[in-house]
Amino acid sequence: MKKSINKISERRAAYIFVIPAVALLAAFLLYPSLQTIRYAFTDYNIMRPDRVIFCGFNNFVELFQDEDFWIAVKNTLYFTVLVVPFQTVLALALAMLISSRRKGVPIFRAAYFSPQVTSMVVVAILWTVLYNSSPDSGLLNALLVKLGLEPCGFLNDPKTAMNSIIFMSAWQGAGYQMMIFLAGLQGISREQYEAASIDGAGKLQSFLYVTLPGLKSVIQYVVMITVIQAMKLFTQPYVMTKGGPQNSTRTLVYYIYEQGFQKRNFGYACAVAAVFFVIVIGLSLGMKKIIKAE
Repeated sequence: MKKSINKISERRAAYIFVIPAVALLAAFLLYPSLQTIRYAFTDYNIMRPDRVIFCGFNNFVELFQDEDFWIAVKNTLYFTVLVVPFQTVLALALAMLISSRRKGVPIFRAAYFSPQVTSMVVVAILWTVLYNSSPDSGLLNALLVKLGLEPCGFLNDPKTAMNSIIFMSAWQGAGYQMMIFLAGLQGISREQYEAASIDGAGKLQSFLYVTLPGLKSVIQYVVMITVIQAMKLFTQPYVMTKGGPQNSTRTLVYYIYEQGFQKRNFGYACAVAAVFFVIVIGLSLGMKKIIKAE
């Protein structure tokens, strides 16, 4: 009898702890998601909240015929395809550099991780100054001129704007993945490296046949979270380029913001958000299947 009473009390306690989290999840995630789907089928202007006109699939028909939407999709996928492997490799390299127990390593560990704890807005502003096209005020162009090279447009050139954002984003975000890789490296037994050394394996062979297999699950997790974060790219284009030049850095999230809050076309923005949600879910499920197949 006492055991059943204890189980009931434990169950009630569990519900008490879970209810606040579920309530917050429903209020700030579930309800807005349902409202997004609802408004996607309406001609809704955020400045006229009392005027909601049902328009069926008109927003989606217009969306798939919108050239700017497809440019945003292309830019988002381009950013994701390039930044994910670059950032993952950079994070793994940094983790291996600071995994040793030499003196001064904690200083470098803090230095590599510090961009992650710095506001992305601050980082974007600093890199905008670094990327300035003028040799007089842009540090990188001043360095290029000192080396006898031509200054680069960086954020002012459609050919280099997105690549400049990719490099900055990888530099800023690698610290978080670095710490995950560092935890994974510490979980690999030293005995495996000793056995590989006895078998005549060098550093490269140890990395290929001991380190990488030992980090397989960690790499899969890092790639997954990096893809999701990359698809949500917004702050860097918003602060550094405003989607330009010539729409070369306009992403899906920036396009949603532009349509919803700048052009007040909230129903159309919700339709884009719904399609964006489907794209992200599709990518996540596809990656999950690939990971399971391996």
